[in-house]
Amino acid sequence: MFKTVLVANRGEIACRIIRTLQRLGIRALAIYSEADRHAAHVRLADTAICIGPAPVAESYLQVDKILAVCNEHKVDAVHPGYGFLSENPEFAEALTTAGITFIGPSPQQMRQFGLKHTARALAESCGVPLLPGTELLDSLEQALQSAEQIGYPVMLKSTAGGGGIGLQLCRNRNELADKYASVKRLSRNNFSSDGLFLEKFIETARHIEVQIFGDGTGQVIALGERDCSIQRRNQKVIEETPAPNLADEIRYKLHQAALRLGRQIRYASVGTVEFIFDVKARQFYFLEVNTRLQVEHGVTEEVFGIDLVEWMIQLSAGELPPLESLTGPPQGASIQVRIYAEDPGKDFQPSSGRLTRVQLPDSCRVDSWIETGTEITPYYDPLLAKIIVKGRDRQEARSRLAQALAQSNIYGIETNLAYLRQIVATERFSEGEVSTRALTELPYRSATIDVLAPGAQSSIQDYPGRLGYWNIGVPPSGPMDHYSFRLVNRLLGNPEGAPALELTLNGPTLKFNCDTLIALGGAQMSATLDGKPVAHWRPIAVTSGQILAVGSPQGPGNRCYLAVRHGFDVPE
Repeated sequence: MFKTVLVANRGEIACRIIRTLQRLGIRALAIYSEADRHAAHVRLADTAICIGPAPVAESYLQVDKILAVCNEHKVDAVHPGYGFLSENPEFAEALTTAGITFIGPSPQQMRQFGLKHTARALAESCGVPLLPGTELLDSLEQALQSAEQIGYPVMLKSTAGGGGIGLQLCRNRNELADKYASVKRLSRNNFSSDGLFLEKFIETARHIEVQIFGDGTGQVIALGERDCSIQRRNQKVIEETPAPNLADEIRYKLHQAALRLGRQIRYASVGTVEFIFDVKARQFYFLEVNTRLQVEHGVTEEVFGIDLVEWMIQLSAGELPPLESLTGPPQGASIQVRIYAEDPGKDFQPSSGRLTRVQLPDSCRVDSWIETGTEITPYYDPLLAKIIVKGRDRQEARSRLAQALAQSNIYGIETNLAYLRQIVATERFSEGEVSTRALTELPYRSATIDVLAPGAQSSIQDYPGRLGYWNIGVPPSGPMDHYSFRLVNRLLGNPEGAPALELTLNGPTLKFNCDTLIALGGAQMSATLDGKPVAHWRPIAVTSGQILAVGSPQGPGNRCYLAVRHGFDVPE
């Protein structure tokens, strides 16, 4: 077995790999950027080395620096996780040349499956159904001509793309003409390859993938299938196994198609064969192969009772037992949700900042790298954590997921936690009626307020506030005028101590993103709702999109209180 393995990644997957290495008695060496100097994987590793500044091109993608670290610390092998260099055959070859093992498939296999157009050709040779599509396109004119033959809508795809990048839906000739150059440029900048091709777009589709593992001798096993249809902007949000509402005959054919592909090239290590399933036609088509660990691999591990990271390490060390002895039939159902640092109410724009409180459930598996105080930077993928539940069947797993989400809170930045709760609560998800368009038909109900102007000194307070710490030098907190504070809460039927805003000297301008009730009290500050005067000391109905502007005091006192129905959701 290896003595020292370098983990060439960050975030929750780096933590996951480090823990597996340490359980196997292997020294775990981590690399990190300057922005990640306080990250969880740095503290968890046996040794951690700064690899460069925050941008990935200057740190986690620096092959020469990683090789230098490997040589200096006598590294036996490198585990790339997913993303970054995990599907880079040149990196794997550079390691091999240096006498270091790459924990993953061979460079040749990465090349065979890594480019989508060559993977399509390989799938076709194995008799795997393909969507109507093209080879690599030479020009926009060829793309327009091919699209007419295929029939709109079509997907314009980067052959080297991944994670939803380099992927655009084109419903007509004008859209294809508009997007061609930008997708080509995006592909070149992100993947160093600007090869594009077209594929027929299925309106009502499911994204189903099959987990495979091969030993490099031709022995390949299929570890069930995962449904990854719940997506936003072509990025997976919820994954589960087994895929719900799928006929056993189709399930079997999916597994066999994936096995034919893996066996064709004597695949070694973990891999995922992805398919598009046409819901109306009840037919599946080849999409791509990912020659790496997937973000959603945890649900497969849960139902099969295995550790895919351990298998990868054992295979690369030449110590993997025979595949047929490693697993039995799957047991139960598992569902995963991805918690992202993003604002669903603003087209999923990324969010960054310090986490003031993190509360994640201990009743299920949570793969995470965050804690209270973690600084979320804008440099990397916004994935914060994965909540993974298991049940005897899908219904029990879904119930446990809803419970786990209810127990989860992340404060300090915007996340998609509330969005996940809304998705899981829908009847369609409950019945397993999923598709890649499901989220476009689910409007997000954002219980938030946008601060357009902060005012002079606006702060969240509660009652009675923080008391009893004068002896260690911490003064009491809470509302200055606690009578007015308690009364505005009472007007809305809130507990008298529910968190509310204390406005001082000059109030803020606030845009409401949901329907609610508000009340103002305390100092008589001028206030308007969409330009119309608002009275104090009475409940006021506010609708989504309305703007409340609070001015300066019009009489005695300097503090006004703004309460909302049910209070503000903040940590105590």
